[in-house]
Parts: sequence; C-alpha cells; structure tokens
Amino acid sequence: MKGLLFGILGVLIALNSWAQITFPVNGVVKNFEPVHVFTNANIVVSPYETIKKGRLVIQGQHIISVDNDTTIPEGAIVHNLNGNFIYPSFIDLHSDYGMPKLEKTSWKPQPQYLSNNKSAAGWNEAIHPEVNANESFSHFEKIADEYRGAGFGVVLSHVKDGIARGSGVLTTLANDVENNTILIGKASAHYSLEKGRSKQKFPGSLMGTLALIKQTYLDAEWYDQGSVLEYNRSLESWNNLQEYPQFFEVKDKLDIGRIYQIANEFEIDYIVVGNRDEYQRVDELVKSGFAAIIPLNFPKVYDVSKPDDADMVSLKQMKHWELAPSNPSILIENDVFIAFTSNKLKNKSEFLENVKSAIRNGLSKSDALAALTINPADLIEANEFIGTLEKGKIANFLITSEDLFENGEIVSNWIQGKKYDIKKDVFKDLRGTYIVDQKDTMIISGSLKKYNVRLLVDTLEYKLKATQDEKYLNLTYEIEEGVIRIASFYNQEHLKGIFVSKEGVTSNWSAKRVLIDEEEKEKEKAITSESGSLWFPNMAYGWEKTPKAESIIFRNATIWTNEDAGILENADLAISDGKIIALGVNLDTLDIFGKNNFKEIDAKDYHISAGIIDEHSHIAISRGVNEGSQASSSEVSIADVINSDDINIYRQLSGGVTTAQLLHGSANPIGGQSGLIKFRWGHSPEKMKFENADGFIKFALGENVKQSNWGEYESIRFPQTRMGVEQVFYDHFMRAKAYQKEWEAYNQLSTSDKRKTIAPREDLEMNTLVEILNHERFITCHSYVQSEINMLMHVADSMGFTLNTFTHILEGYKVADKMQKHGAGASTFSDWWAYKFEVNDAIPYNAALLAEMGVLTAINSDDAEMARRLNQEAAKAVKYGGASQEEALKMVTLNPAKLLHIDDRVGSIKKGKDADIVLWTDNPLSVYAQVQQTYVDGVCYFDQTKDLELRKRNEAERNRLIQKMLTEKSNGKATQRAKKEMQVLYHCDTMEGHEHQGHSH
Repeated sequence: MKGLLFGILGVLIALNSWAQITFPVNGVVKNFEPVHVFTNANIVVSPYETIKKGRLVIQGQHIISVDNDTTIPEGAIVHNLNGNFIYPSFIDLHSDYGMPKLEKTSWKPQPQYLSNNKSAAGWNEAIHPEVNANESFSHFEKIADEYRGAGFGVVLSHVKDGIARGSGVLTTLANDVENNTILIGKASAHYSLEKGRSKQKFPGSLMGTLALIKQTYLDAEWYDQGSVLEYNRSLESWNNLQEYPQFFEVKDKLDIGRIYQIANEFEIDYIVVGNRDEYQRVDELVKSGFAAIIPLNFPKVYDVSKPDDADMVSLKQMKHWELAPSNPSILIENDVFIAFTSNKLKNKSEFLENVKSAIRNGLSKSDALAALTINPADLIEANEFIGTLEKGKIANFLITSEDLFENGEIVSNWIQGKKYDIKKDVFKDLRGTYIVDQKDTMIISGSLKKYNVRLLVDTLEYKLKATQDEKYLNLTYEIEEGVIRIASFYNQEHLKGIFVSKEGVTSNWSAKRVLIDEEEKEKEKAITSESGSLWFPNMAYGWEKTPKAESIIFRNATIWTNEDAGILENADLAISDGKIIALGVNLDTLDIFGKNNFKEIDAKDYHISAGIIDEHSHIAISRGVNEGSQASSSEVSIADVINSDDINIYRQLSGGVTTAQLLHGSANPIGGQSGLIKFRWGHSPEKMKFENADGFIKFALGENVKQSNWGEYESIRFPQTRMGVEQVFYDHFMRAKAYQKEWEAYNQLSTSDKRKTIAPREDLEMNTLVEILNHERFITCHSYVQSEINMLMHVADSMGFTLNTFTHILEGYKVADKMQKHGAGASTFSDWWAYKFEVNDAIPYNAALLAEMGVLTAINSDDAEMARRLNQEAAKAVKYGGASQEEALKMVTLNPAKLLHIDDRVGSIKKGKDADIVLWTDNPLSVYAQVQQTYVDGVCYFDQTKDLELRKRNEAERNRLIQKMLTEKSNGKATQRAKKEMQVLYHCDTMEGHEHQGHSH
C-alpha cells in the first residue's frame, strides 16, 4: 500500500492539496498554491550530486523541478540566492518529539513482583509493544523550532520508555495539524535494554532484560500458532510490529554483541541506536551487519586545570573524549551503514558543530550528508519521498549562507514547502580573510547574526563594528581623535566602496577575499584532528596491538606439573600455537620439531606453574550480578553480560589467574547460568569465552535466598524460610519433569499430527532445569550450614542428578563423608570466617580436611582483590591442615579445572594442553613470589617488564591529553566538571541499584 501511494506521487502534486484532505472547510476554500523558484543556487541534490547555479522549483508541499534551465513560470515568486546553498533537510530517526512527557513513577518501599497492567496486556510492565506513538503524538512548536534550527525537517518519534516501546511515527516538523505532518503513522518498532518507568522487580539486571527479550520472542512465536489458552494484546502487537524496521537502543559498545546473539537466534535485522563508543569494538558491529544510528553528543573537555581534578579523570575517559569525534569516520571506513541523531544533546544548536567536528576527525562531507539524509530515509523505507531534492519529493530543504560543513549557517528551513526563518536572510556570507588596498589584512568571523571584524595594519589591530544590508557592508572603527567609516558592497569575491577619514575626506576602498587552497585546508585539518591511537580496551593497560601466540622454550625452570611427574628441576618447557608441545630436560627443538625458530627464555631460578583458575568470581560482569527478582532465574546467563573491559582482568593476570567462572549471585535459590572465560585481555566478550565448555548454574542456600538480610519490606517473595527453599527446588524440578514429558510427547507425533497440534510453549527457565536433569548442566551451590547442604543433596538424589560443587561450604568438614558419597566437590575460602552468623563455625582447616576425606577441593576468591593472590590463599592449606605443597597448588589450578570439567585442557602442565602457564620469580606458594609472565593460549598477556613500560606509556598519554584539554579550554571550548569514574565490585548478594554494606557472601 505504501509503495502504491508514493508511486503515484507525481500525479498527486498536480492536484491542489485542499482536494486531498478529508476535513470539511468552514468558509471559502483556499486553493491557490504559489510557485517558488530559487535561482542562482548551489543545489546539493544528494550527497553525491551538486548543481551549480541551479534552479529549484516548488509548489505547495512538493518539488516540481531541480536543474539549471527550467523556465520560470509566470507569476512565480523568485528567490535569487546569489550563490547560497540548498541542502535536503535532515532526518532524525531517534526522537521523542511530540510524545507526552513521561511522569516519574513514585517510589514505594514495598516491592512489586506482579504487573499492574490491565486490559489483557502482557505480564511484564517493561514490555508494552501495544503503545502506538501516533495515538499520543501532537505538535509542539518550541521543540520543533529547536529541531528546525539544527537543520531537521523530519523525525521518527516514539515513546522512550521500557524494553519493548511500541511503534514509532514518522512526521515532519511543520507547524501544522498532525494529520498534515505525519508521513507514516506506524513506521517502526523500538526496543531498549532499560526497563524504564516500570517498578516491577523483574528484570533487575541486564542479563534478566536479555532473557526477558528472548522469552518474549519465544512466547510471541507460540502465541502466533493460535494458542487458545490466553488472549494477550502485548504479544499480538509484538507480532504485528515484526514487519517494520526494528530499532534497538543500546547503552554501550558491548551491548551490540549482546543483541546480536538475539538477532542471530531469532533472525532479526536490528538497526542499532548507539552510544558514541562503537569505534572501540567496530569489528563486532561489522560482524553483526547492523546499521547504526549514531548520536553526536561528543564529550565536552574535562576541566583539568586543578591537579586534583585531573587525577579524578580516568585515562579511559580522557581517551574517549579525544576519539569519540572519530567514531563516525571509523564506522564508515569499516563499511558500517550509519545515520546521525541529535538524541542526548541538551542543546540542539550544538548539533551542526558536532557534525563539523566529526568531519575534522576524518569524516567526508558527502558521508556526513548521507548520514543526515539518504541513509535515514533508506532505513525508515521512506526514500521515495524524502532524503534528496528530486522532482516529486516533499519540499524539505535548507537554505544556507555557504557550504554548510565549512562556515555556512542555516538561513531558513523549508518544510513541506513552508519557510521557517532560522537566521536573518543574507545576500552573502562575507566571513573570511581579505587583503585591504593590497597591504592590510581584514578578518571577518563570528556568526551571520553578528560579524566580528578585525583590521590588521602593520603591528596595530583594530576592532570594527559591522552592519550588513543584503550585499552592502558598513564598517566603522575608532582611531585617535576620530572615527573611520567605510561603505562597501560585495561583488565577485571583492568588497568595494568608499573610505571616509576622520576629517571627512573620501577615497576609493577595496578588499579582496583570500581563498585558502585545498592543500592548506587539508594541512589545517590534519593538525586539528591529530589524535592518539585506539587501544584494546581503550583504557589504561590496553594494547595498541593485541599480542599474538609465540613459539617459546623456557630453559632450566622449576616446573610444577600437577601430573605424576611432580615438580621437575632444571627442566625445559616448549609451547607453540597456543599449546604445550614438549616438557623435559635439555630439549632440542630442531631434533624434536624440525625447527629452531623458538624464542628462548632463560628461566633459571624461576618457577613455572599452570595458570590459576578461579572457580568462583564476580568480576567482568555488566550491570548486575543478581537477578533476584524471582525465586528461580535459571533462564538468565552471566555469559550474556561479560564485561571484557574490566581492569580486574588485567590485575588478576598479574597474579597468575588465567581462567575464571563468573557466577550469578546468591539472591535466589535457583540463580542464573555461569560464564566461563579465559583472561584474553583486549579481546571482545565473545572471544573471552572458554570454548566448548560444559554449562554451569548457580544455586544458593542460607540467609540470602530467604531474604532475611534484605530489610523489613522484603517479605513478599517466596521463600521466606529455609523450609520454603527446599520446596522451591522440589516444585521447580517436578515442573521441569512434567515440561520434559510434554515435549517428548509432542516430538513423538508424526509430521502431519504436529501440523494439527500447537507445540508446547518453550520456556527458557524450564529448558535450563531439564538440562540439569539430563546431566547437561551442572550446579555450583552457595552454601554454609550443614543441614541445608544435606537437604540439597537429598533433593538431588531424589530427582536423579548430582550436585557438582558446593561453594563457600565453610561447614563442609562436618559433612565431607556425605559429600564424598554423593559425588560433590568443594570450592571454599582458606580462612574467612564470622562475617555473618551462618559462618560462625568456619575453620581454616576446612580445605585440607575436605581433601583428606576424598572430596575434590578448590580454593576460590569470590573477591576482585583476593583473586590477585590466590597462590597465597592456597598456601594456607599447607599451614592449616598440613597439605603438601603440590596438593595446595592444585587447589587453585588442577582441582578447579576438574570441578569445571576443563581439566583435559587446563590445570596442569602436560603435552597437548593449552599453554596457560605462569612464570614465577619464586616458589608459587611463597609470599615473596611475583608473577613475571602470564600466558593464555601461548599469548603473553602479562609481563612484569612490559607492565612497567605500559605504566610509563599510560602516564605519558595522560599528560599529553591533559595538555590538550588545557589548550582546548584556553581556546574557549566549553568544559565539563571532572568526575571520578566509579566501579561497582560485585559480591554474591550485591543487588543492582541496592548495594549492601560490608562484606557480602
């Protein structure tokens, strides 16, 4: 229908607009529409076509012709633009223009678990695709005027609230009734990763949001089969919106990879609305294939004039300030299809200057104009009637004084053929440099509204007052005992006129405009846009070039193999292609491998161990470690929210850690799925994941899950007692068994019977629990008290699965025999105790006693700082309990590898295993031992010598950027106050937006 409508646009423009309106007219119909002809203009038809000395003819709302020689119709209104420019008006695809102001929802201490939605809406208040922007849209002149002043003629507007936000409306910014300005009433679908005004508990984390989106896609597919079980207007609207362009707003660059996983699974082609930092992970954006809507709210200069303020600004913030204006050009260089938005700019008058900043930082003018016109028109499928200046299209265009991306300013913005003045009409933009009477220099700068004029005569400088009336420019300036007057007019790059001295004597006066050649412009551009390099990640200790695996042979080291060979003295270790390839004494690489291109490291007096593995960590997680809004959140996954930019990855590499299990918190009995990563510092979240590893999930027992330490208002969510915790487990696993049987019965149907039957609803929560029942996913359980440990083992036995690991397990020594019989392992602390009541019976001998009883035992951190010294935590098992040094080291290497089912690849030094190794300056269990080097897959991600170089480089880069910011401030650039960047360090019971005080485990 849309295609037909605009296919006959050429016929419609011949008709008077009054004949096309359904509204009755009170009075005499005004059916006359004047013809406007704009002559002698530089008409930028599109980013790739400009007509010099062209003519643009419009009538009513539409363009009649664009060329050089159209005959001017009789009676037409002629506008001689005298070389001024005409551009297509801009299009903004991420706006809430015309939407009602969203009232803030009042805060209540009582938590809200259920939705307050009525009228057959969906179960979650953050999912409301039934919202149609066209139903609440109304023109608001003040906001429209701000958009028009920045060059916009059309916006795509939607209600910016929630995760599924409903449909958008495409409208012009004309001051007219909404029926005349709306171009497409339902034009798009909009999503975000923010729950908006919803006070409903779920989702309470980013991983919860991602899981909710996935489940909604599944529910919508199931609903579309024709379910008779419920009517759901939210799912109905969700399905109806799938045929429209899909816009997805993200919060940072890492979110792009997250929504790509959803897009890939459900075959959705999103248009991502970015956040200025996409250049830092451009490869992931390219891989996604997403087009991108890019905001141009570049960071203002930090005010670092005071040393204390400078110390508050991180190197990450400084580098982003410098490189953010390069974001558009970097994306274009990598063939990303982009459009611009003024979203997030508090003052839209800054928009054009930010476009110019992007141009100074490598973006071509044509690409800039494309991102403002034809690209957004293509994305919203409206290029038949907006985006360029072509016959039959809507008459949306800008008249500018000069080249808009140089010194030009917008004089007027014509929308639907109606003129909106932005600046006072000018005959010509006179700004530039002039040679006066072949000897002096005059510089005209400032804005079209107010020129700033300086006259340089020998060593003297005069400030001139200027008034312009079309092509006439009048100048005055004061000298000793008098005033000089100049009356001039502009003609072919010259100002010519009369000079009147203080005595009243007149003489001829002229000023020739000096044109800066292209070479000088490029030189000036290069100086302006000179910036530092992009690091991975773009922060302190990031790589300028990501390190690669090497072929290395370590000579004469003490090697802790964690294998039957034990500890080898004066031995050699060879690694290549990311693997351990040989181990022995006096290895000859030429004899063994037929090559001698190995880098040799003299490791005499050094120790080599397998990389440390942290079975229980909460670092490198984005926007929430707990989805504690429901008793079970098995559908959420930490693997979806890995934060590859967490500095703790690098810090822990300096402590020899190479692998960690990132666990969900302990806010509910059935928590979320784990994320297992290798510490490949500088790589993307997806590339950090431990490939082909078994899946794990976090369960929890104790105070946290029954909310006894959450405060007096948290008394609604079941369970509230330890007895209730047991019932949660039984209830969910019984439901999972029933769910599995339902699917098994459906899958046994013949193909023809399946066509007649609605498939069961796919439930991500139940899918995960079925994986546990089928021994395809394994449980790590937060635990303290022996009675609860016994309870959960009994539940597991009765349901037919085995608990893989009890973590914390500080009363494990009391039930070690039962754990050994059940087959559960243990991951514990060395000597933490008494940080809450249920830890009172903890003893430092726990780990050694568990191991002595035959329980596979590891020591974990559960803490960003402790993980940097897990080798010393392991050593405490020697002091407390008399474990051997080898067995103690295994508690942070081989044993956690076994618990995580990855011991075939890591955890010990053995031919064929991954080259995840650590070079120590001393016995790894010694408090004097320092990490010299840490390798992951044969790549050196930490080197003590390199670390010192990086520190010097970091400091030099900080100083360079501080000087650059001080210079920018002195040049008058607007500044922002220095603000310290805060990092949340998650623990087991950290709730997003509600940080518990004290030690939390």
